[in-house]
Amino acid sequence: MTAYEDFAGREILPPQEGPDPVNAPMIRHWAEAMGDRNPIYLDEDAARATGRTGIVAPASMTQAWTMRGYARAPDGGGAGGAPGAEELYALLEKDGYTSVVATDSEFEFHRELVVGDRVSVREVVESISPEKSTALGAGRFVTTVRTYTDQHGEVVAVQRWRLLWFRPKASSSGERAPKASRPRPVINRDNAFWFEAAREHRLVIQRCAGCGTLRHPPGPCCPHCGSFEWDTAEASGRGQVYSFVVNHHPRHPAFGYPLIVALVELEEGTRLVTDLIGVEPGEVEIGMPVVLDWLDADPGLSLPVFRPQLGDVS
Repeated sequence: MTAYEDFAGREILPPQEGPDPVNAPMIRHWAEAMGDRNPIYLDEDAARATGRTGIVAPASMTQAWTMRGYARAPDGGGAGGAPGAEELYALLEKDGYTSVVATDSEFEFHRELVVGDRVSVREVVESISPEKSTALGAGRFVTTVRTYTDQHGEVVAVQRWRLLWFRPKASSSGERAPKASRPRPVINRDNAFWFEAAREHRLVIQRCAGCGTLRHPPGPCCPHCGSFEWDTAEASGRGQVYSFVVNHHPRHPAFGYPLIVALVELEEGTRLVTDLIGVEPGEVEIGMPVVLDWLDADPGLSLPVFRPQLGDVS
């Protein structure tokens, strides 16, 4: 048995209550940012018409209720942790696994969260893989299970969370190592069509075949009418900056910094998170017109990026 196998079943985050109860303002901000117009999240009457007692939080927000942000706790302890976490992180660092990237997140939802719920989370190591060779470098996949409970101790959701802790590749000749590969997106049955179209430099939007509603990110079911039937619409490639951030840290060797990450609202009405290129951070403005460009990260991965619209592109 290796030292890593000893960690299976160990707690790395003791039960910890989120900083705020489930509340309508945060639900509203989330729904607006995601472009999710499902009325059961914001409209009390619409929620009651479905048999619910009132509005509910989107299931995708479960983890958000336990996030503490960047501020340290008043006692200087930050988010806290168990002794097992410090031991694990020290072992990973000792073995040179100094970089980390998320690879998978699987959720099992037990019930919907309602306004006033207090969500807590506990995290336990499920498994740590033998060392694997990856495009980013040699590393280990650390899989943990996060259990989310309410104020009564009842389980509301379970999340299986997998991170790759890796040793960045270095040049054996002592020369500067080539630029790292861009982290791979998680492709599944719901979004494979989108990435296949992107490889052909086509930006498509999933469209409900029942009511015609466009949606992004892709999903199996229309949030408007509930239909599972869908096709796609071709995007014009024009849009505007709805929101943006400028990333400086933490740095990943596959990206150039400062890195402008924008939430672009397409002409068709859906939004997507994308890189903004061809512009300095200080020049970006909310509402700035942008047009589609393409980033060919490698032979198997092409991604849409956007640049400022210059002149008439009609």
